[in-house]
Amino acid sequence: MILFQPPLPPKYSALTEDEMALAIAERKRTLGSRLVILGHHYQQDEVIRFADFTGDSLKLSQIGAQQKDAEFIVFCGVHFMAESADILSDDRVKVILPDLSAGCSMADMAEIEDLETAWDFLVDECGANLIPITYVNSAASIKAFCGGHGGACCTSSNARKVLEWAFTQGDKVIFLPDQHLGRNTAYAMGIPLDRMVVYDPKTQRAAGFRPRGRSIALANDGQLTPDHVRNARVILWKGHCSVHGLFTEAQCNEIRRSDPGCKILVHPECKWEVVQKADLAGSTEFIIRTVNESPPGSRWAIGTEIHLVHRLASQHPDKAVRSLAGIQCLCTTMYRIDLRHLLWALDELVAGRVVNQIKVDPETKRLAVLALQRMLANVAPQPVAIK
Repeated sequence: MILFQPPLPPKYSALTEDEMALAIAERKRTLGSRLVILGHHYQQDEVIRFADFTGDSLKLSQIGAQQKDAEFIVFCGVHFMAESADILSDDRVKVILPDLSAGCSMADMAEIEDLETAWDFLVDECGANLIPITYVNSAASIKAFCGGHGGACCTSSNARKVLEWAFTQGDKVIFLPDQHLGRNTAYAMGIPLDRMVVYDPKTQRAAGFRPRGRSIALANDGQLTPDHVRNARVILWKGHCSVHGLFTEAQCNEIRRSDPGCKILVHPECKWEVVQKADLAGSTEFIIRTVNESPPGSRWAIGTEIHLVHRLASQHPDKAVRSLAGIQCLCTTMYRIDLRHLLWALDELVAGRVVNQIKVDPETKRLAVLALQRMLANVAPQPVAIK
């Protein structure tokens, strides 16, 4: 979801970083336990220092919902994360995103209208006994669709457990919005690549899909016909993370050539070819735990967002921690949450005004909660590595 953030009042542009930091600390003291600030792992350090809790998106939303004195949750993340916090929080709690333009390109690749059209084709025309699974990095409407159609959410930690459950409920799974997490997880379960197909909503629209007798053209994938669907076990939505898509096989090969003792550790949102080249692949929490528990002197090339990589490097000066890529793999939308927008949001709260509230309608919330509950009922509590 792409939202517009109006310009801040001019006074915020004149403030120095130190002035903003002092003011934010003062606003936090003023608001006290009424306020909880959540900071995602990919957030820049200048902002994360003010977070009461840090973590991945679902963990933070769960933590926020547990703060019984909180009236305001300020989520220093992106839009779908703030939606998740609102879904899990009491109605009295107001969830705030400091900059409305902080979206997620991956989440935006799965729109509810496209999913409804896909469902018509896959279920009505192809006769698929289909279970929808959505990564938590998705809009509330997508979570709600999955909840309302017998499906569930998953995280990168528990995707395998959720897929295993899904195959007890139906013959096939549609996995969205990240094709790479779906492909990597299914492959690790023993499902061959030729039993997976890619559904591309963009070329579907261009093909002018009609509910009966019309296949869907997929760019570079030929025609996704009913026969293709019948042969598939996993239907992958054509979406991806713009950050993790920057990591390549060539980067892995260069690490092997230049530093053979260096371990390659990547997120499962990376392409299948990159995960196959890596020593380990797992969620953000898995990446953090792996580096934390590694011995002094160990060397790591990590395929994930650069702010987290830099933070791990600074926390472990006794280890060599670097990015797998030679370029800045930055979540640019997350970066829009800065000190100025955080201070502005807190100033408004102190003045008695709530700005940038993210609110999910009751029916969407009810169905999205079903998808989350199915996930939590069918997965192990600890993170699970994919490789």
